[in-house]
Amino acid sequence: MMFKKNNLKNLSLLVTALTSLLLSPAIVAKESDKTVEFLNTKPSSSRLPFSEIVRLENTLYLSGQIGLDPATKKLANGGFKAEADQTMKNIKQTMQAHGYNMEQVVKCTVMLTDIADFKAFNQVYTQYFSPPYPARSAFAVNQLALNSSVEVECIAAAFN
Repeated sequence: MMFKKNNLKNLSLLVTALTSLLLSPAIVAKESDKTVEFLNTKPSSSRLPFSEIVRLENTLYLSGQIGLDPATKKLANGGFKAEADQTMKNIKQTMQAHGYNMEQVVKCTVMLTDIADFKAFNQVYTQYFSPPYPARSAFAVNQLALNSSVEVECIAAAFN
């Protein structure tokens, strides 16, 4: 195929412009900002195979929390509500340990071993959030770690 000399010059200018645009510092910097941070308060030698929070850009992904009392390393005593309350406390403490707060939570996924506990969970949940509430899903599961009755995982916005 033959190009006229003028068309070839225009094509060369277009290729040069596109190349400089693609390699501009703004675009290169944007790509390098996409680092993943693994946030943990415990030493990296922790025997649990997950991070408390993983941050990608302005999004925080929190691992699921159960009602494990950090002092006793056992599920909270006192039935479902006590366990649900400890679960939410654990989420709040994890957020605060990394400089975030509950107002930054935008989505929660709730897993219950007995869906009949849904109403009781809502009574606890509303003590940790206020309207407008985060988006949420809840479903029944067969079993959770350490025979917990409830597990909650969250996604949050990292705007600080």
